[in-house]
Amino acid sequence: MAKVTRRAFLISGGLLGGGLALGLVLCPDRLSLRSSVPGEFSLVTWLRIRADNTVTILVPHVEMGQGSQTALAMMLAEELDVDWAQVRVEQAPAESMFATGDVVRVFMLGAREFTPGIARRLDMATYQVAKLMDMQLTGGSLSIRSTGRLGMRGAGAAAREMLLQAAAEQWRVPVTECRAELGSVIHSASDRRVSYGALAQAASELEPPPAPRLKPREEYRLCGQSPQLIHVGRAVRGTLAYGMDAVVPGTKYAAIRHVPVFGGAIGKFDAATVSNLAGVRDILQLPAAIAIVADSYWQAQRALDQLPVEFLPADDPAPDSGVLNTQFEQLLANGKVETDFKQGAAPEAKVSSERVLAATYAVPFLAHATLEPMNCTAWLHDGKLEIWTSTQDPLGTRAVAAKAAGISEEAVTVHALHLGGGFGRRAPGSFNYVDDAARIARRVNHPIQLLWSREEDIRHDHFRPAVQARLQAEWGGDGLPQSWRHVYTDIGYNQDRAAASVPYAIPNQRIGRVAHKVNVPLGYWRSVEHSYQGFFIECFVDELAQRAKVDPLQFRLRLLRAAPRFQLVLQRAADLIGWGNAARAGTGKGIAVKESFGTIVAEAAEVEVSAMGGLRVLRICAAVDAGEIVHPDNARAQVEGGILFGLGAALKGRITLAGGRVEQGNFDDYPVLSMAETPEIEVAFLDSDAAMGGIGEVGVPPCAPAVCNAIFAAGGVRIRRLPIIGQTLKS
Repeated sequence: MAKVTRRAFLISGGLLGGGLALGLVLCPDRLSLRSSVPGEFSLVTWLRIRADNTVTILVPHVEMGQGSQTALAMMLAEELDVDWAQVRVEQAPAESMFATGDVVRVFMLGAREFTPGIARRLDMATYQVAKLMDMQLTGGSLSIRSTGRLGMRGAGAAAREMLLQAAAEQWRVPVTECRAELGSVIHSASDRRVSYGALAQAASELEPPPAPRLKPREEYRLCGQSPQLIHVGRAVRGTLAYGMDAVVPGTKYAAIRHVPVFGGAIGKFDAATVSNLAGVRDILQLPAAIAIVADSYWQAQRALDQLPVEFLPADDPAPDSGVLNTQFEQLLANGKVETDFKQGAAPEAKVSSERVLAATYAVPFLAHATLEPMNCTAWLHDGKLEIWTSTQDPLGTRAVAAKAAGISEEAVTVHALHLGGGFGRRAPGSFNYVDDAARIARRVNHPIQLLWSREEDIRHDHFRPAVQARLQAEWGGDGLPQSWRHVYTDIGYNQDRAAASVPYAIPNQRIGRVAHKVNVPLGYWRSVEHSYQGFFIECFVDELAQRAKVDPLQFRLRLLRAAPRFQLVLQRAADLIGWGNAARAGTGKGIAVKESFGTIVAEAAEVEVSAMGGLRVLRICAAVDAGEIVHPDNARAQVEGGILFGLGAALKGRITLAGGRVEQGNFDDYPVLSMAETPEIEVAFLDSDAAMGGIGEVGVPPCAPAVCNAIFAAGGVRIRRLPIIGQTLKS
């Protein structure tokens, strides 16, 4: 078990601010842990109330523009019943007590509700799992529906009840005669009032209630409103600190060049050729890279560009992209299928006939291309390592840095700064930039800031995998598909087997994968498997509607008679785009729907295909059923951002391989969506009592199929391979 640091003990013990320090200690097991191990009586998040009535909320999830720190604080403040102006939000430190156990619980068990006794034991178990995994994760569209729903609300409600109890004891009145209101407790009979700050010390001596009352939605004052995101003011003023903004006195700067071929090695290099260049201090060989440390980043990168290095080939190099595509085709034709899901009489592969339709789809490797390249500042001094970086998992970062530096995790302090883009690139399994920095810091006697060039960032990303899929359906007597077969290639990071599932009422189904090993680093990418499974499924459903000579919207609605939530979002998206209105010449509309992260999203796109085959995406309208929405403006922004992220990838995102290495290296050959290419976007949220779903990634999956289906409607050409760029769009 990880040791508790002095800093964590002070936070948990209530000594910061001299007031109430409340962890999410809502089960007997954790109460015992609280008393026996100082500082470790919290699941994830802490609340502090100062004597001046300032409320400080420590959030374990990092901020990367997704707004979850604001929404999480709103959820706690709502239950606490405090004025939003009193609230301050801080990034929780990378300490074991802030391990995100609620993320583990939702990832494993979804939105299932449990009795209080079972829930308390689950909380303790998943917290321990998160500690063992060094997990303080922001990702998977989980923050609000896990830490918020299961943690923040409970902490706020428990604190409110403790403050009410403290006031009742002070006034010697029944607690039922007291109410909480905007940072004060009021005695209803006498109208006496006392601030939370004045009650904090007494309340901190009480035990948290095991099952505090949560407010019904009709009592909300704050949730459902859209206050300014807490980081926006600093972003506008230019004072928001990103990873590469870290300033440590005495810092020197490092540039790095990794072995270009995945699995290759460093052969020979002549350090003397650049060692005398201005500013150069150290030329270091790492396990699979050369780093140069200099007085400025420009000096380090300039020296690195001039350094001749011999790189050795890999024993098992990645195949060229064309070869890999052929391998995928052979696997889909002859490979051993591992079944993900089977229902009814599982269909086998058949040759196309009057009653059978089959099609093959493909997507390429994709990079993240975050605006802020990978970077990490590291300083090893006095046997301890300090890290300043942008990361989606501070605890996981601590573990990686400790291993690379050869010291204990307790000797590492991680300063988690704002992320200039994450999208999964800065998630667990992708901390190679932290490993690099810690190894460099181990060999110098001053702080270093490592900054990857854009070329290194693109070529040594942890990529979304390339995938091919073969889909097949057979018609029944009612004109609807009676069987569905979906087999796809799996080279790794296909962890959510439900991503390929379909909501449609098709009685006989078989969904499976064929495994293949490719020597390419893979990682999480915004919406992960849903980003391509949505493309495969929804484009093929459109082909089925065409074969049936049925309107694509009506075809889907018929297959979704037993899934009313899907029907509602589809109909809403269709209404927004004006589905039934006559299309202008050269234009077309397409629609798609995908459930991901507990949220159902339908998107309808309108495109224009010119006589010469040029493409312009005119509009994309999205209808979203995510259950309760905490911050509507931010939720809308997240869906809009997901749509643009998915659209850019669909139009032109592509990483290709040649000679075992990535061919792209910057925005000239890995372009992102421009402002001029941005369509009009409209987002509508359905009023829903469904379980709370995620929001940060859900705009991505339906985007590509909606646009591709619209291209078919406009130009008569089916797009079965992404990206769209370079393909003929007019039949």
